Amino acid sequence: MVKMESTEEQDRKLVLEFCHLLEKSKQLFNGLRDLPQYGHRQWQAYFGRTFDVYTKLWKFQQQHRMVLDSKYGLKRWQIGEIASKIGQLYYHYYLRTSETNYLNEAYQFYAAIRGRAYYSRAAKEDRPDLMVKKLRYYARFIVVCLLLKKMKLVRELVTELEKQIQEYTNTYEPEDHMEWSLVLEEIKGFIKAEAAVAVLHADSNPIILSHRLSPLTTPPCERSPHMTLSLQEILIVGSACEQAKFSELTMDMFRMLQTLEREPTEAATNPLSMSHGLHGHDASPAASRIPPYGVPGSKGYLENGRHYRDNPHKYLLYKPSISQLLVFLASGFKELPLGGALLLYMSADGCFSTTKHPEDYGYELGGLGTSVKRDNVDGGGLTCRGKSYKENHCLYPGDLYPFTRRPMFVIIDSDNSFVFQHIPRYFGQPLVVLMSPQDVPPAFQADVQHHGSLFTLFLHSPLTALCYICNVGDVPIHHWERCQTYVDRFITEASRLVTRCRIDEIEQGIGFIDSSYVQFFGDDFLRTLILRFVFCDVVLRLHRGFRGRHMRPRCEPQLPANELLEHPSLSHIIFQLASALDVRGHFSEGPECD
Repeated sequence: MVKMESTEEQDRKLVLEFCHLLEKSKQLFNGLRDLPQYGHRQWQAYFGRTFDVYTKLWKFQQQHRMVLDSKYGLKRWQIGEIASKIGQLYYHYYLRTSETNYLNEAYQFYAAIRGRAYYSRAAKEDRPDLMVKKLRYYARFIVVCLLLKKMKLVRELVTELEKQIQEYTNTYEPEDHMEWSLVLEEIKGFIKAEAAVAVLHADSNPIILSHRLSPLTTPPCERSPHMTLSLQEILIVGSACEQAKFSELTMDMFRMLQTLEREPTEAATNPLSMSHGLHGHDASPAASRIPPYGVPGSKGYLENGRHYRDNPHKYLLYKPSISQLLVFLASGFKELPLGGALLLYMSADGCFSTTKHPEDYGYELGGLGTSVKRDNVDGGGLTCRGKSYKENHCLYPGDLYPFTRRPMFVIIDSDNSFVFQHIPRYFGQPLVVLMSPQDVPPAFQADVQHHGSLFTLFLHSPLTALCYICNVGDVPIHHWERCQTYVDRFITEASRLVTRCRIDEIEQGIGFIDSSYVQFFGDDFLRTLILRFVFCDVVLRLHRGFRGRHMRPRCEPQLPANELLEHPSLSHIIFQLASALDVRGHFSEGPECD
């Protein structure tokens, strides 16, 4: 009898301990939303404590599942909710650190929830709030799969989500059913827009290609002592009004964030990982098996001797207010280490000036709308000066002047991009501004407005962009790989020409290329962007459909024309590529291609 009471007491203590860990985990998780979104040090310790508690909670429910099932009434959807929270932790840690390995960990948890059907009985609980949790789980899982380019799974999840939304609507007739219908339409539109050009397998099924940076796609570079800077802080801003989006991620933001990341390594064994030990009570590996990239919030992660980050740190802002944008810019500026560079990428609608005789290029030429609502847009852009001022949230070129105290790389994708070509270098620091064309041919205007900018597509995947403007909708994989060799040849040759320009400048005393480009050229990401900009400029200059200076990109400082942008060797490679794609007729006359 005493022994039975002792067992009962032990079970009661186990249940109490579980309840304590569960409540503590919820408190810490809810506190995450109060942490500042900017800065590096303010939030890492809190994330570490949160991961610690969830580690204990996850292992505790594994080790005492039978007791919790019988004495606490632990249900599968409750286990799924814990796993979902851990998946969210990893995803938000990815957003804050830009390390794609944590994105893989989030995927492992979300995939296990689906694989083990933790939410399968949610509809039978007669609780609409539980169904909403299930729908939110699907939406989050879809975002993670999109970022990992698991498009086949994305389509399966969208089909499942559609069924779940229908069941939720029919069962509860909820007030938020229109909101969930909108979520579904958004993701369907995003998937359609993302597939700009289909690369096909031999059996005509599409192949999903990754466009993150890898050792195979990193442009070659002849190093010099002048290449001193590395990209450390990035601000990606998406404010285009009618562009396809999902979960506060526009198509341009989606493409640019991948362009500025390295290809993730295979997910390593993690103390919290659900990718291993899938038998029994969802057994996880021993805590001593720590992944090479560190446990989030751990001392080893924070104090790793080498520069741990494979990827520069990123902030993602969807339609921010001007005050939010400037705060995040200031934070990135503050966090820059010695020898680091800050990149600002903005995809936004133009904010146009009505001043007839501007004297101040910083503020009287207009700028970019940051948190613009569609009903404020007048004739495709905003009127932003004088009596017809309609929008306060506009980023002007002059707003960036204070940040040029440190090395800065700016990419502006807008129909008013050229107003940013006059930013002065008051402080003598390296500064490069890449500006999109302000116009595209009428045939592309509707698609580009919704499906994502052509300029960003060139920076993301040059071959995809070239196919798109030549109306090539699908390409067999063997043909794609052959054409990609021409793109690689172009990038290699352009890199050689940039280096040659610098050597000629030193030997002959002729300023062929601004020193800012040279200083940025040693960084893999910035070199990639510069060379893809050159590809974009050369292709659009030669394309018959893009006539007029407003249909070509600009850069400041200007890149040399004769020695680079109009160099015969680059034009020749483009003509060869066009012939390989059988679209030579889209390009101006030039030498016959081999």
